[in-house]
Amino acid sequence: MSTTERTWVGPTAPERLAILGRTKSIAIVGASDKPSRASYFVATYLLSSSRYRVYFVNPVATEILGQPVYKSLADLPEVPDLVDVFRRHDDLPSVLEETLAIGAKTIWLQLGSWHEEVAAKAEAAGLAVVMDRCVKIEHARFHGGLHLAGFDTGVISSKRQVLA
Repeated sequence: MSTTERTWVGPTAPERLAILGRTKSIAIVGASDKPSRASYFVATYLLSSSRYRVYFVNPVATEILGQPVYKSLADLPEVPDLVDVFRRHDDLPSVLEETLAIGAKTIWLQLGSWHEEVAAKAEAAGLAVVMDRCVKIEHARFHGGLHLAGFDTGVISSKRQVLA
């Protein structure tokens, strides 16, 4: 993450909900086949708890969670609505270029990712932009699946459950 001051203002919660609501397909750029990586956890959640078609982009891996992995966004079988980015800060401008080239509608930079220039250029090109937020957390938050451990407990209560 850059140490520059944050001036960009992202979409509000209702706007993020609308983005997720109109999204049908998500490409995870920088997807990993390592269970310890955040992208793997997000992928597991999206495949099991969402209606999205999920694609993995990684130039090295060949399969993640039983799904094929594509070398680039251009190799995907369809244009994803949302490009979820798990890449280093310095790689973000090139990921934006790929995103623009294929015609995706949203670029979403994961927790810890913030790039003012990428946001400005993406918005100028008509893309929706979300930075420093997790697709999994936001989806779960809006769909009742958020719990301290990150899983749906099936319990709706404002009180902590006491187990005897």
